[in-house]
Amino acid sequence: MTSDQILSAASSHIGKIRASNQDSGSVGRNLFVVADGMGGHAGGDVASALAVQHLFTLDRTYDTVEDAREALFRGVLDAGADLTNAVVEHPELTGMGTTVSAMIRVKSQMVIAHIGDSRIYRLREGVLEQITADHTFVQRLVDSGRITPEEAAVHPRRSVLMRVLGDVDAEPEVDTHIVDTLPGDRWLLCSDGLSGYVSERDIAETLLTVDDVELAAHKLITQSLSEGAPDNVTVVIVRVAEGIDTSPPAESRMVGAAAGPLTYESGPVMRRPALPALLLHPLRALPPADEHFEPEEDYLEELIREDRRRLIRRRVVWSLSVVIIISALVGAAFSAYEWTQTRYFVGESNGFVAIYQGVPEDVGPLSLSTLFEETDVSLDSLQVFEQERIADSLPAESLEDAQEIVDRLRR
Repeated sequence: MTSDQILSAASSHIGKIRASNQDSGSVGRNLFVVADGMGGHAGGDVASALAVQHLFTLDRTYDTVEDAREALFRGVLDAGADLTNAVVEHPELTGMGTTVSAMIRVKSQMVIAHIGDSRIYRLREGVLEQITADHTFVQRLVDSGRITPEEAAVHPRRSVLMRVLGDVDAEPEVDTHIVDTLPGDRWLLCSDGLSGYVSERDIAETLLTVDDVELAAHKLITQSLSEGAPDNVTVVIVRVAEGIDTSPPAESRMVGAAAGPLTYESGPVMRRPALPALLLHPLRALPPADEHFEPEEDYLEELIREDRRRLIRRRVVWSLSVVIIISALVGAAFSAYEWTQTRYFVGESNGFVAIYQGVPEDVGPLSLSTLFEETDVSLDSLQVFEQERIADSLPAESLEDAQEIVDRLRR
């Protein structure tokens, strides 16, 4: 198979901080999957591997998109049942779970099933669009207008998942929908090890400029590593070509935890970051808070109340900061104005020489000088050059200095 015939590829990396790869992914002619095991729980690698290995059997041709949609939906739920059965046999894995973002191509349509915060993107005519919605607490806050996407990126609860596949949720709600695709489209499935550390602009640029899907997958992994890669990262890239109803890889395969034999013994989740990583990526080198699931009915309202308290505290701090800044500016302005009133200059008033207190400047509608004394010295009695100097204002060090200038003009 030539590189032009290879239309999909998958790659996974453990990252620089994790002690094990809890991501899994798969790529076939029709089916493409990414799963991210929950990092803080025992068995995150088992959860993602079981889900991907179960769904891997669905890689076949479907007569209709509805057939594919039903198969994919049932497949995700059955994979969840596999996870529950595994916990029954291995109670030490209680609490394990995984995200799942899966896609089946049926000619010019993509059938999507999604749960969690892994993502599916579509790049069309240079525009990268996120097709799936994150099932996270912070995304709920963004959707409700409580916080901005920029605030969500650094929110202390950004790792809280509201939906996940596993024994933690007996009846998971899985999003399924059908999206049209066109020749030239590029699709990306990824864990948050990519989307959380590489900007969408950089992702789009890579998909646009690197035509070879295997090289593009490798480059995206490298971009995540260059940011410190504190999390596992998995990517699946799918191209849609003219006249071809499938998107075949070089070989159908699984990557990440699903590519190896299952082991039900949990090991350490993190390893100590190397000193160079800490120096080069002081913010990104530290692992993010572990992802975990919280039942929506028990947790969402409390988190919203907590976020409201955070918002109130932030507004109080912001308001106090504004008051302090304004007070400082007003104090500085008042001090500056007081200083100007210790100065004097000689100028003109109604055709006569006058002494002014202040400086010959205006700040908007506010004049920084007032008429102190209008003398009996007429401008017409002065030499032309003296009139010009008076018109330009003659500065004086003090009131006495200003009065001496007037006395000299009288002579």
